[in-house]
Amino acid sequence: MSHAIITRKLSHSFAGKQVLNNISFEVQTGEIFGLLGPSGAGKTTLIKLLTGQLRQTDGDAELLGTDTRKLGAPEHRQIGTMMDNFGLYERLSVYDNLLFYADICHVPRGRVTEILKGIRLYESRKTAVSKLSKGMKNRLSLARALMNDAKVLFLDEPTSGLDPATTREIHAILAEQRQKGTTIFLTTHNMFEAESLCDHVALLNGGSIVEYGEPAALCRKYNYLNKLRVTLKDGEVVLLENGSDSAPQIKEYLEQERIAAIHSTEPTLETVFVELTGRGLD
Repeated sequence: MSHAIITRKLSHSFAGKQVLNNISFEVQTGEIFGLLGPSGAGKTTLIKLLTGQLRQTDGDAELLGTDTRKLGAPEHRQIGTMMDNFGLYERLSVYDNLLFYADICHVPRGRVTEILKGIRLYESRKTAVSKLSKGMKNRLSLARALMNDAKVLFLDEPTSGLDPATTREIHAILAEQRQKGTTIFLTTHNMFEAESLCDHVALLNGGSIVEYGEPAALCRKYNYLNKLRVTLKDGEVVLLENGSDSAPQIKEYLEQERIAAIHSTEPTLETVFVELTGRGLD
């Protein structure tokens, strides 16, 4: 399996303050990788290091097989970035924003219409960016990141502050990109987003990775209670051991048609994060 991103003991400091400390992980080609952490954990700094906007204090990182300290135009043409509406011009229309970017990056102008239709912004193509909602601005930023048909997408909190409907739209677009083989590096503090989208996640706290793995596997790993929570139709909640000894009781409930729902007690990524760090993801 090839890797789109590799880091080895990557560290970075600002004015003597350690922002990232010995970061090591690998992102496989074609996967969605989630970096979870609260504001100030170092997520945006890591993206800037991986895209060559900053140089690390120590350690190594590779993007598409190239040292991130040596990234040039050929590599930058293969990546797309979405960082807090960066690069949007408020007075220009939706269409002209992308046209301007297409000309700079030598992308055929016909790609603008294609991407606007794909991102469901074509009907608003003549609208000035200043008049767009936050959700539409986020979609436009994502459209900009997708313009050059990038091999790797870096998305910094792409759904932060959005309503559920817009969030679902962006999730669907990201899933489509993954099916095309695009590698997606996603930073978020939304545990539902990470659990539903990501193949692997790294939990970042205080500049260090405190845990790494598949979302479901991490939840199982920290499932110390290991119970079945059975909710009966009368509202009663029964906790049973997650094993064969509970089968007769569950069978009885089923025969009596008393069960409303059955769930395991495994934690969410957010509760795992709180257990490991003592703080939440917000």
